[in-house]
Amino acid sequence: MRFGGLRGRLLVAFVLVSLLSAATATVPAYDQAREAILERASSSAVQNFRDRVNASVGEFDVPPDQRALNRLAEAVASGSRDAKVAVRYQDLVAPAEQEAIPAGLRDRVRTENRLSYQRIEWNGAPWLVVGTPVAFAGSGRPSGVEVFQVISLQAEQDDIAALLTTVRDGVVPVVLLAALLALLAAGTVLRPVRRLAKATRRLADGALETRVPVKGRDELAALAEDFNETADALQSSVAELREQEARARRFVADVSHELRTPLAAMTMVSSVLDEDAGDLPPDTAHAARTVSAETAGLARLVDDLIEISRFDAQAATLSPQDLDVAEVLRATLSTRGWTDQVTGEFPAVRARLDRRRLDVIVANLVGNALRHGAPPVTVVLRSTTDDVLVEVADRGPGLTAEASRHLFERFFKADTARTRSEGSGLGLAIAQENARLHGGLITHSDREGGGAVFILRLPRNGKETDR
Repeated sequence: MRFGGLRGRLLVAFVLVSLLSAATATVPAYDQAREAILERASSSAVQNFRDRVNASVGEFDVPPDQRALNRLAEAVASGSRDAKVAVRYQDLVAPAEQEAIPAGLRDRVRTENRLSYQRIEWNGAPWLVVGTPVAFAGSGRPSGVEVFQVISLQAEQDDIAALLTTVRDGVVPVVLLAALLALLAAGTVLRPVRRLAKATRRLADGALETRVPVKGRDELAALAEDFNETADALQSSVAELREQEARARRFVADVSHELRTPLAAMTMVSSVLDEDAGDLPPDTAHAARTVSAETAGLARLVDDLIEISRFDAQAATLSPQDLDVAEVLRATLSTRGWTDQVTGEFPAVRARLDRRRLDVIVANLVGNALRHGAPPVTVVLRSTTDDVLVEVADRGPGLTAEASRHLFERFFKADTARTRSEGSGLGLAIAQENARLHGGLITHSDREGGGAVFILRLPRNGKETDR
């Protein structure tokens, strides 16, 4: 059990409250009982001392000698268990432990001329010291004789210790009972809380049908009802969003496929016009070339949309084969006429990859560097035991923080000032999807000295990721 958790805190709170309650109830009672025991013992001892002194001084002569003081001390001490008596008259002292008599008590007896007593600790034990002056019979004048008695309170101290033990032994069951009640209360409170926490985790993991049972009419039951209502609303919203997203994807896919046939015809016608543009008037030739370029751009956009729709439908598959990766990279640059614009380092590396998709990834990365970066653009092929790495770098302005966050999002264009650009905004998104299909990833960073670096990492065994 973790004491940092709610169960531990409840247990500690219950125990502390029970201890505080027990202490509040028992400590004053213990103090009163202790004081009553000592006061009763003191009153009894003082009265007994007074009676014995009165009985013993009836035939006492003043001024006394040492023998008279000794006899008086013996007479007062007779019948007293564990009591020590001392008698003083000027410089004469009857035998006793004089050091046990506090100086303050001796001064009070002498100056106030009345019986006084005081409780002390002596030699590690509790004692009661009682002192009284002896007065002349009839006149009440002090005779100068002082009688002191040191009485043991050990028996009373033992009774007090036994009382304390009883109080302590009574508190232990109370604390244990409080701990048991705390555990029961914590279980009652935490059980529905645990159910809610488990349901929340399941909901966060995508199990939107998760609900919790509602029991009782307390605040936890109300919380469970609120959770279920929230889950209902979330499930409904997510279902609606998924339906809208599915409709949107179907729409894009349907439109893209429907455009392929007319686009093929338009591309064919524009190609013919482009070839014959030299024989046309200048304005007509310019219009023909413009139509041809825009038709080619539209065809690329449709192809990209169809490719994205395949990824969304999880219909994209790999056709891996053993490849010479360096040869594929050279072919990618040569086919697109980039050999003179790009510097390459292509050591011999073999891997099991999808040739077409590798070509698409590298073409998008290099094309992006050529459009948005600055020369020199370099492509470096490296390999490790498990991976193939293709690094594409340029010396352009690099990536802004905003671009870094959204670089692989669909239709994102770093240059937002231009409403139109040569790219569709889908190239890097398609490249990343193809990398993930291989079980790899594309990462990017700023290049030291300026520019951007994209690193494609693909497993050499061509393992397909779980999509």
